[in-house]
Amino acid sequence: MFLAGDIGGTKTVLGIFSADVGARRPLIEKTYRSADYDSLEDIALSFLAEVNQPIEGAVFGVAGPVIQGRAEITNLPWVMEEGHLAETLGIRRAKLINDLDAIANSVPNLAAEDFHTLIPGTAVPGGAIAVIAPGTGLGEAFLTWDGARYRAHPSEGGHANFAPIDELQIGMLSYLMQKMDHVSFERVCSGIGIPNIYDYLRASGAAEEPAWLKEQLDLAPDPTPIIVNAGMDAERPCPLCELTLDVFISLLASEAGNLALKVLSTGGVFIGGGIPPRIIKRLDRNEKFIHAFRDKGRFADVLSEMPVKLIMHPRAALVGAAVRGMMELVTTPA
Repeated sequence: MFLAGDIGGTKTVLGIFSADVGARRPLIEKTYRSADYDSLEDIALSFLAEVNQPIEGAVFGVAGPVIQGRAEITNLPWVMEEGHLAETLGIRRAKLINDLDAIANSVPNLAAEDFHTLIPGTAVPGGAIAVIAPGTGLGEAFLTWDGARYRAHPSEGGHANFAPIDELQIGMLSYLMQKMDHVSFERVCSGIGIPNIYDYLRASGAAEEPAWLKEQLDLAPDPTPIIVNAGMDAERPCPLCELTLDVFISLLASEAGNLALKVLSTGGVFIGGGIPPRIIKRLDRNEKFIHAFRDKGRFADVLSEMPVKLIMHPRAALVGAAVRGMMELVTTPA
């Protein structure tokens, strides 16, 4: 028995897993609001006290880089260290992995019904796989075939420089450069990035901000859900929010194509994170998305062969953390 967790800037999901049942189904699962706790240890201890289930080890997928067993949450003031976690939780071993490492580990272990095809293509058996996931931040990872199975590799590519591809995006980059020292892709292609797109479009006069929306945004601790919901509301259309989502989709496609080139993902591109499934109606059969993904000059033909799929499983990161738990924590009898 072991503990697996998906630790994000917004929420933390914990689950108890057993080797007898497998990584796709936790025996017990609970979700916490990350900002309500001072540390991962606090949440894990609370969870373990509630479930009263002995465990031997733990694997946590965390939203930030993991270096020599130590990690900081990118959008939370938490610091985690594997040895301290194991000691505090009273377990044999604790393992920290990047959250996109976790999502990537889930991809070969999910079922066909856990994916939705956005761009059809032909995956090369054993080809590298790219994974990009806009949630609170923007995560990126990839998988390579070692001759027996796929192995996941973490990345912090979401923090690479934002590269605009048209006049509107050039204007947005110039606008954001006046407000922040470093404009990464995460600053425009994530939950924290959507308000930046919105603010630029409003300030540039691309569309007018409705009074009812301004009132909601002024009162909201997090403007992103309001902007997304308004952009998807067919009964009360909001052109400013719709345009915000259109720009977000173009940015996502462009960076997915960039990642596909960097790792030569002939095995396919998989999009995770919490935002894409919420806007699937705007993503599905979206010609602008397809064009932005493939618009890579001489390599457009290479990308045209790659399938792009949306990860629909709501607990992909938790499943991926559990997969790593199965690999590293569960002892196989001789």
